[in-house]
Amino acid sequence: MSTTMLTLFASCPKGVESLLAEELKELGASEVAETVAGVSFAGNLELAYKACLWSRLASRILLRIGEVDSSDKHALYRGVQSFDWDEHLDQGSSFRVDFNGSTPDITHTRFGSQFVKDAIVDQLRDRHGWRPSVDNAKPDLRINVHARGDNTFVAIDLSGQSLHERGYRLEAGEAPLKENLAAAILYRAGWPELAKQGSTLLDPMCGSGTFLIEGAMMAADIAPGLLRARFGFDKWMGHIPKIWLAVLEDARERRTAGLAGVNTTIVGYEGLPKIVGRARANIQRAGLGKLITVKQQELASLKVDPEIQSGLVIANPPYGERMGDEASLVYLYKHLGEKIKQQAPGWQAAIFTSSQALVRSLGMGPKKSYTLFNGALSCKLYLYDVRERQVDQPASQQTRQDSVVNTFKASTAGGEMFANRLRKNLKQLGKWARKENIDCYRLYDADMPEYAVAVDLYRDWVHVQEYAAPKSIDETKAHQRLLEALEVIPGVLGIPENHVVFKRRERQSGKRQYEKLEQSGDMLEVKEGECRLLVNLKDYLDTGLFLDHRKMRLRIAREAAGKDFLNLFCYTGTATVHAVVGGAASTTSVDLSNTYLGWARKNLALNGLVDRKHRLEQADCLQWLKQDTRNYDLIFMDPPTFSNSKRMRGVFDVQEAHVELIERAMARLKPGGVLYFSNNFRRFQLAKELEQKFSVEEITASTIDRDFQRRPGIHRCWCIRR
Repeated sequence: MSTTMLTLFASCPKGVESLLAEELKELGASEVAETVAGVSFAGNLELAYKACLWSRLASRILLRIGEVDSSDKHALYRGVQSFDWDEHLDQGSSFRVDFNGSTPDITHTRFGSQFVKDAIVDQLRDRHGWRPSVDNAKPDLRINVHARGDNTFVAIDLSGQSLHERGYRLEAGEAPLKENLAAAILYRAGWPELAKQGSTLLDPMCGSGTFLIEGAMMAADIAPGLLRARFGFDKWMGHIPKIWLAVLEDARERRTAGLAGVNTTIVGYEGLPKIVGRARANIQRAGLGKLITVKQQELASLKVDPEIQSGLVIANPPYGERMGDEASLVYLYKHLGEKIKQQAPGWQAAIFTSSQALVRSLGMGPKKSYTLFNGALSCKLYLYDVRERQVDQPASQQTRQDSVVNTFKASTAGGEMFANRLRKNLKQLGKWARKENIDCYRLYDADMPEYAVAVDLYRDWVHVQEYAAPKSIDETKAHQRLLEALEVIPGVLGIPENHVVFKRRERQSGKRQYEKLEQSGDMLEVKEGECRLLVNLKDYLDTGLFLDHRKMRLRIAREAAGKDFLNLFCYTGTATVHAVVGGAASTTSVDLSNTYLGWARKNLALNGLVDRKHRLEQADCLQWLKQDTRNYDLIFMDPPTFSNSKRMRGVFDVQEAHVELIERAMARLKPGGVLYFSNNFRRFQLAKELEQKFSVEEITASTIDRDFQRRPGIHRCWCIRR
């Protein structure tokens, strides 16, 4: 078999076929033909061994022993038994069958594997009186069966475990690339030629070091399979050790010579110490500790040594699959693009990602792109010639200054349109906010339907919420515009990117809007009127301060002097703080959530209010009203639309419950007192019977401040008297 021409097949990730075909030709393959996710070729046993040892791109090398009829399972059984299996297995061998595809009557791969296994075992038992064992975990031989309807290919898997498993990567990062896909990316990026010129390979987000190790093995002419403990042909009956050992010895000699002659610099950076340790361990296992350097350094602090030769910057940044939401990665990509342009002018760059939307945030125009598949996920490799050098902006300029607002330029036409609207709003509302001494307000509220977000300023922080885009807007375009908006906001407002907090605003049910999203515990102090209040921009869907109720709270502050104030569904107690600062004689605040009552307590303390007159009651407001006997001059009630909290008796629905709520609250109202009732249920209808019992006046228009004029239905409010 040493000189016999064999029919072989190499499988690979989709998109790598043409590269693999060229690689096999260089190894000496003939009759090379590409197909989806693989390449067929011909060669002798020595070439098969070389393909297993030297292919950087193949996943498996299969020796096809024949094609059989599979129009029905009986034909498949006869076809499998037409091969002499004692030429491949002996009495002490174990094997497994990898079955993929389907035939007219076999559509289940597990059944297909079992069926073929039975045909092989039956033949050997009937002919020789012995049967090999089946071992799915660590078989001596893997038999590959690829069914394509009426025809099925049967092959011996010469690779064993997938060839991407080189043997050096025992520890990987969160979402590692397979080694053969990393090699394909390096080939497409032109690294082998750059390595011959002594160029530098730099990965600013190196993770477990896969790009670095694969790049070093290319530069040093090291066969990727040298570290593997075994191959699929080791215990195959057709294996000829003499030929294999010659191929192996030649690879070892080339490795020694390659390491001695390599003259390139290979360096990686990673921010997490734990991941740095993994990368270094992988590099040591690969025997490349002297060739590769990994440094612990965040992307934000990236500094490239100007003395090293220019070369290739390569990165596989996260792209929203398994590692988080795309929107949270906009600024990571923006930073990456800026750092590449600042630190590597004159270099080449290669960025591998599945997100075309995110890659625009790099701020660089690719010269070429290639489609490659990371498993089933379609991704693209973008190649760049880096020409632009940017100068780092001093931290002192990271404020909302006119110079920043005027000079920022978005990377897309749509982004610039959004930026212009922000500038316009900032000019108009900013002047109003400064005059009114307001440092928290809504700057943008889906002014343009294409950019369906709400942008709220909290001093030098921005809280961004995404609305569901109108059905007339294409979902893909809406997503792209969201990323454009997030990219634009810091530049226009002149704030640090880590001061932008993004959330998705979805229709909430039950108590979901009160559930924690994060566990940061970060509180930001803001000012409203004469009050100091605490907001949390990260941990909950809402921030602890409903900006649309600003005018209502200020009205309470004006009317509270000398009065006993009751705040039902008090949330974080912001209206209570306004009442106390306005001179209320006493306050009582009721809410079911102990978390928010604790927040209210902090808001009171922040304003120096620790008087026992200001009571905080944890209770179901409706049940509490049934039991309370005190009377109040001023009552504010802003119930949720819906709640099914476990602490409540039954389910709360504001439309159904508001009559009883208002009647019981009015029973606690002193003569001459006033109840302000508000809610944000868009379809809410105040019951007619209440208008017959009490003096009811809707005052919604007077409670909507200038920054919410575009959304007048954000809440409704009534003034109710006896």
